[in-house]
Amino acid sequence: MRSFFTILLFLATISLMAQTTDLPTTQVSDSLLLPTPDPKYREDQFYASITYNIMQGMPKGYSQYSVSTGLGFGFLRDIPLNKKRNHAIAIGLGYSYNNIKHNLVVKDTLGANTYELTSKTAFDKNKLVLHYLELPLEFRWRTSNDTTHQFWRIYTGVKLSYLIYDKAQNEPDGNTVHKVRNDANMNKLTTGLYVAAGYNTWNFYAYYGLTPVYKNTTLQDGEKLSMHSLKLGLMFYIL
Repeated sequence: MRSFFTILLFLATISLMAQTTDLPTTQVSDSLLLPTPDPKYREDQFYASITYNIMQGMPKGYSQYSVSTGLGFGFLRDIPLNKKRNHAIAIGLGYSYNNIKHNLVVKDTLGANTYELTSKTAFDKNKLVLHYLELPLEFRWRTSNDTTHQFWRIYTGVKLSYLIYDKAQNEPDGNTVHKVRNDANMNKLTTGLYVAAGYNTWNFYAYYGLTPVYKNTTLQDGEKLSMHSLKLGLMFYIL
């Protein structure tokens, strides 16, 4: 019996030693679970904006009605300025659409355009549609780093806009439509200042036009048209 217990203890010892023998282990990389640091990251991104157009420098009697919408989109190339890459400049290319609903009626009279302010009751619809090709140049401050892309930002700069198409449309009733396209009295090249500030995707956006919409243009009563644009809305950035 003593021999049996001795053999049993011996076998248990061998089994225990076998279980505690070091075996080769395989480490599972967690590189797929954690963001890979990139010391040369950029915030290159597409952007889109939706705004409300509020005209400034309005002549007496001028008014807007309904919602004068603005839409824009484009791409910005990020150029970091410091080692942390949270200060940068960016240049880009974009497009904007502006639909200004107001009581300024444009008429083509014998090849010359005339401009007059009328009562809202004198027409069913009246609008000015502007399409711009835009070149933004901005300075960027942000709290992002090479692994986190949800951050606070303040982007501000200047925007050069080129008018590629314009249309003034008046509908005195539900059946008649008058259109004046490619008005020679529009400023083809305009500039403005803007700022976008916020967190992650959602950002407040404001644009102030420095150049009037019309150039050397007067109303029928002789008052000069020196309106320029103020846009307020939201800017969305998409990586």
